[in-house]
Amino acid sequence: MQTAVNLAAHIEERLLLRNEILESFFSQEARALAVACREMSERFLRGGRLLAFGRGPYSTDAQHVSVEFVHPVIVGKRALPALDLSALLRPWLDAILRPEDIVMGFGPPEGDPEVWEALKSAEARGAMTFALPGPRGSYALKAVTQDPFIHQELVEVFYHTLWETVHVFLEHRELGQDIGQTEFLYPFLGQKKQETEGIVNDVAASIQMKVHDDTLLRTRLATEQSEQIGATALAVRERLLRGGKLILFGNGGSATDANDWAMDCVLPPIGYHTIPAISLSMEPATITALANDVGVEVIFLRQLLAHAKPPDVAIGISTSGGSRNIVMALEEARKRNLLTVALLGNDGGEIYRRGLVDHPIIIRSDYIPRIQEVQASAYHVLREALEVLSHGQS
Repeated sequence: MQTAVNLAAHIEERLLLRNEILESFFSQEARALAVACREMSERFLRGGRLLAFGRGPYSTDAQHVSVEFVHPVIVGKRALPALDLSALLRPWLDAILRPEDIVMGFGPPEGDPEVWEALKSAEARGAMTFALPGPRGSYALKAVTQDPFIHQELVEVFYHTLWETVHVFLEHRELGQDIGQTEFLYPFLGQKKQETEGIVNDVAASIQMKVHDDTLLRTRLATEQSEQIGATALAVRERLLRGGKLILFGNGGSATDANDWAMDCVLPPIGYHTIPAISLSMEPATITALANDVGVEVIFLRQLLAHAKPPDVAIGISTSGGSRNIVMALEEARKRNLLTVALLGNDGGEIYRRGLVDHPIIIRSDYIPRIQEVQASAYHVLREALEVLSHGQS
């Protein structure tokens, strides 16, 4: 009982710490981000592409950037060209880079020299560069924390605000008029014509509002669900001690979160124990074969049938709580007596209403970027909690 109480208190403290760090960073950097978005919009209008890369767990940020720009969740917004080049970082970049492109390199708080060299080469060829983090670039982020999980969460908020905000400048430059359907995202802008220089400060204020929305959601998670996250960690730990593994899955941006969570387990930060984990979202050949030959509803179910063992933990990530392929996989996991966990958005959706998981963790928002950002905090503190338990029993 005392372990559970102490664990919940630790989780709450860790979640609230994130609020302080993120609020401080974005209050200082919001205007610079708005200016960077304006240049990005100019490059996209000239035919530029966003080319992203990272190594190890940071490759999942490149995956996330690519899917967000190509398949935007902002209704009615254009698909913007973006690619994840992590698999062949430098050769691929050297082969396809054009001067009008935007290049984004991800790494740990201390940076990655291989990523830096690739960014330096791209900059020399005329590209706009984002070093996340790094010592130089069109935008060079100076790491404000050495905690790899908090650093990754900050970077995720960073690139979410980029793809949300770039559409404002794109529409303004193309139409020369009000921001139309995007207005609900940018309440400072209103229905008035403005020059792009004039809207930079207003966009910066909107970025700070987005971060504050995260703060409110993360605070609610800390105060209302720290015990639930702690109970989840204890249940997962028991399965791991029985020889189980984590089986993770999600769609789109949630797929990249599943991949990141799995990598955080098998390639953890220094001082952490390794945890056996796989991500069913990291199997493009299997996913596309199943989607083409059977249907998208079974892309995780069929993999679960192949990989699941009785001590395992099935973890679904869904911002809606109702993705059919997540629901079907969790239904099967329950039949096989796996421990089931889900990170959910909105009110938990069908997954929560039907009681398909033993341990639901719900981010109560209906806006996908904010859900994903706070879900990242949730699974990172859960990973931290597993480490706390591991040290306590070692």
